[in-house]
Amino acid sequence: MSTALDDGVERSRKGWNMADRELRTVADGFTYLEGPRWHNGELWFVDFYTKTVNRVDAAGTVHQEAVVEAQPSGLGWLPDGRMLVVSMKDRRVLRQEADGTLVEHANIHDLCTGHANDMVVAPNGNAYIGNFGFDLMGGADHEFATVVLVRPDGSAQIVAENMSFPNGMVITPDEKTLIVNELFGNRVSQFDINADGTLGERRDFANFGDLGDESSVDARLAAATIVPDGLALDAEGAVWIADCVNARAARIKDGKIVDEVSTAPNGVFAVALGGEDGKTLFMCLAPDFDEAKRTAAREGFMAATEVDVPHAGTP
Repeated sequence: MSTALDDGVERSRKGWNMADRELRTVADGFTYLEGPRWHNGELWFVDFYTKTVNRVDAAGTVHQEAVVEAQPSGLGWLPDGRMLVVSMKDRRVLRQEADGTLVEHANIHDLCTGHANDMVVAPNGNAYIGNFGFDLMGGADHEFATVVLVRPDGSAQIVAENMSFPNGMVITPDEKTLIVNELFGNRVSQFDINADGTLGERRDFANFGDLGDESSVDARLAAATIVPDGLALDAEGAVWIADCVNARAARIKDGKIVDEVSTAPNGVFAVALGGEDGKTLFMCLAPDFDEAKRTAAREGFMAATEVDVPHAGTP
């Protein structure tokens, strides 16, 4: 996209105080990191353009856990411990068996109108997956997209429509609410989760202004206050978003931004809360999300800082 990261950084400084926190590097030398998850006391994430799923152990060593040829994205785990990972470009969900092999868990190709993307897996094994909705990297006009439910048996259905690039997702601790970032929608949305796993009507978690049916991605970005990519939930019911164009992780509570962490000069594209006390904010950083540039370089890395309120919910 043509909007400059520097322009976003300048916009981010209007209206809120920047919180000065020290960032440390957790893992580096990657292309473009996404899908961070704190799981069983370790940090997991994917690297788009090396096509790998990775795990960082307690000693800080990175282990490659899987390769997804059609590009990995969202991660989660079934109740029996088997990992699910989104295979973006062929719009599938893969399942890792006990011997490490990847098999098809669900084919959601016909339920998506763009690359399959981030995912959250509920404690009962239901998985919710967003998609691009249009060819972002190819410069296509903005189109609205769906959220797909994949049940533990691999059956799938659309459970939300008219979403502006549904991206990071979390499930509240009571397992009754799904919260979803809308990357180009200038808002974070939420849904009641019905007993059968389907979703109720969309309502605002936070809304910074309706962008309507504007088809230009650049125009939507120029009008937006937030560009929310990845998402994490804390114990006060607030969320941390990866506000990617504005080079900050922002904490939103009661519909307002109440805290933020600058990642300039890099953009932040996904976040997770974890660590032993749940108060470590992990952030996937890179100069931008241009596919050609990120594929050609190893400038993506995982950073972390400490925050005041611990993790809650799923993931």
